[in-house]
Amino acid sequence: MPQVETNGIQMYYEERGSGEPVIMIMGITANGEVWDAHAADWSEQFRCIMPDNRGVGLSDKPEGDYDSGMMADDYAGLMDALGIEKARIVGVSMGSIIAQQLCLRHPDKVQSAVLMCPWSECDRYAKSTFQHMVDCKAHLDNRQFLEWIQLLIFTKPFWDNDEAYTGMMEGRDGFDINPNPQPLHGLKGQAAACINHDVTSELGNITAPCLVIGGKDDIFTPPWMGEQVAAGIPNCDKHLYDGAGHAFHWEVMDDFNPRVREWLAAH
Repeated sequence: MPQVETNGIQMYYEERGSGEPVIMIMGITANGEVWDAHAADWSEQFRCIMPDNRGVGLSDKPEGDYDSGMMADDYAGLMDALGIEKARIVGVSMGSIIAQQLCLRHPDKVQSAVLMCPWSECDRYAKSTFQHMVDCKAHLDNRQFLEWIQLLIFTKPFWDNDEAYTGMMEGRDGFDINPNPQPLHGLKGQAAACINHDVTSELGNITAPCLVIGGKDDIFTPPWMGEQVAAGIPNCDKHLYDGAGHAFHWEVMDDFNPRVREWLAAH
């Protein structure tokens, strides 16, 4: 089982492909394997490294609050353990705040960064959403909890698509029988990192080229959040998809996968 010791924890990771490394950082509640459909494309050109974040999957899940800087240091240690001096970084949702902190705390390690549905600070709505996620985890069964997450991240056209809906139902089945479910304290730790992340005043210090990408119909991390991040980073491209939500990378995968692969190749 591929694990490294970093920043006081054991961190599990998988990888696909060869070439220059791309570190792929997943969002809250999710294991690194959720990247598989994207790594299937990008691994034709890059070495795709997909870790489980602190608090989930096969990585350690210490008690207590986490923060985005701590989680960025986890990834810096992962890179050191794997002998990677510099990498492209792709982070989705919570992964995007970790990526921001990697850019700020370990700039020499970041060649470029794709920030998917990012935020640089939470407003009251966002803080309440993350706290409610913890409350739902505490009171719902696995299928009910994932259904609530799906309501947050997918838009109506995706729900109306028969093939997509079947996939969501299969996802609930798999989530329900997950042999290594995320414990409540792991989610609490990750939620604290999301709620307390605030680097708005520091975005101008990011020197790596970045791409902010997301969906215009995202109700979880609305477009203003990504626009704020893109406006604050000096060398930043931006693309927001019409009619797509927080899980835009699934809803418009046929465009998203090659678009990001081409951007990474150019940066």
